[in-house]
Amino acid sequence: MSISASPSERFAKFPASALRDAILGFLDQRALLSPSSHTLRNYSIDLEQFLQFFSPPGAAPPAPATLGVNELREWMTAFYDRNLAAPSIRRKVSSLRSFFHHCRTHGLCDKNPAKYLRLPKAPKKVPQVLEPEAAIFLLDNIGKPDLKRPFPKRDRAIFEVLYGSGLRVSELTGLNIEDLDLQERWLRVRGKGGKERATPLGQTGCAALETYLATRVPAAEETAVFLNYQGKRITTRAVHQITRFYATMLLGDPSVHPHELRHSFATHLLNAGADLRAIQELLGHAQLSTTQIYTKVAIEDLERVYQNAHPKA
Repeated sequence: MSISASPSERFAKFPASALRDAILGFLDQRALLSPSSHTLRNYSIDLEQFLQFFSPPGAAPPAPATLGVNELREWMTAFYDRNLAAPSIRRKVSSLRSFFHHCRTHGLCDKNPAKYLRLPKAPKKVPQVLEPEAAIFLLDNIGKPDLKRPFPKRDRAIFEVLYGSGLRVSELTGLNIEDLDLQERWLRVRGKGGKERATPLGQTGCAALETYLATRVPAAEETAVFLNYQGKRITTRAVHQITRFYATMLLGDPSVHPHELRHSFATHLLNAGADLRAIQELLGHAQLSTTQIYTKVAIEDLERVYQNAHPKA
């Protein structure tokens, strides 16, 4: 099944049941609440796996009300047996908690058993970031004629917005024309959980967008800012592929991904003296503790400078 499949396509292979109907009802409600397409896709994938686990051959899956914490622990055990990473397990449990909250709200069960699942500790990895010189070199050379790309102006604008405004890739692909205020250089961004924020757009980013928009040819009634070759909204997967291409060709590093540009945005601001709470607002983080990971990156940068430059290091 394609990761971009709609909920109706994803769950068509399952026969009708109380659990399947509850999941589809939950996904329909989440879609109405306008979460990002990335979030909705994750819900669909996680709950498809959940339904598959509780769909034994020749028998109907249990109704939501009959599933308790012991059954959900068996479901979690399967992930540990597969050596699934802790962040992935945490995400799947989060999806399940949201689903059972929906079920309880709509009278499909009287409690949320997923609340009692013990989450594995997520390792705190230091984000990978580009050096400022590498980031500038990358952006300055995107769209050069010798790379022979079909949409160089679009690609340049994508990188300028990702690095210049620190957007998540799902936030970038979710931008609509009405979200742009190029005169005042602001973007209206829809982040996780459908939360909106206003984000400044740099001068070079604004110029790159204006240049791209002059060449943008949308399909009928398409409002997305960034388009694919069909004139329709570009996917997050396509942005990952575009990023990998340019990073490989210009930096010789195929491991660079769009989120690394967001990490670089935050780290470079912090190293230049920006306030941590201001960076939190720019990134759209709900908790300051999430933003504080970048202080560790900055400390490691200082340690590296000291080791390389001080005669007594």
